[in-house]
Amino acid sequence: MEGSSSTHLATILLICLSLTHFSTTATAARALSGATNAEFIRTSCSTTTYPKLCYATLSNQATIIQSDPKLLAHAALSASLDTAKSTSSMMAKLSQSHGMTPRQGGAMRDCVEELRESVDELKNSLDEMPQLTGSNFALTMNDIQTWVSAALTDDDTCMEGFAGKATNGNTKIAVRDQIVNVAHVTSNALALINSYAALHG
Repeated sequence: MEGSSSTHLATILLICLSLTHFSTTATAARALSGATNAEFIRTSCSTTTYPKLCYATLSNQATIIQSDPKLLAHAALSASLDTAKSTSSMMAKLSQSHGMTPRQGGAMRDCVEELRESVDELKNSLDEMPQLTGSNFALTMNDIQTWVSAALTDDDTCMEGFAGKATNGNTKIAVRDQIVNVAHVTSNALALINSYAALHG
């Protein structure tokens, strides 16, 4: 009876040890995988114009992106669209503010329109990402690159409207900071899209 109990206890201990080892191994594997995914993003972002911003924007999606350049490009494009949308909304509200000079009011309205176009172009690009397959790859990629480039041009045009002394002040600073951020995130997205395209060149 005692021998049977000892054997039973030993079996339970072995099972517990095995489960603990498996759990520890799985945790270590997940940590290693997470570190590898984060390093993939860091390395990929190093080829962009704004690598720190790129990594800060995308590192929280490392488990989704893994080490897949297409998923990375998709995530970067999605981040660009989200940033453009939120900035567009903020600018639309700001354009209703009182106390702006006629020049500021005109520049603000133009900027709101440019941002709306930028949002539409980024949406078009994101909608096309799933179509990047087979014989359609080159044509679809060209469309995506064209739209993202156009979105970036719209951002730059918006900033140009706030150049010069006529728009000095808090409004100009607030607008430029927001638009610069949109432009930089979009620039990074375009760089990662171009890198993905180069893999199929």
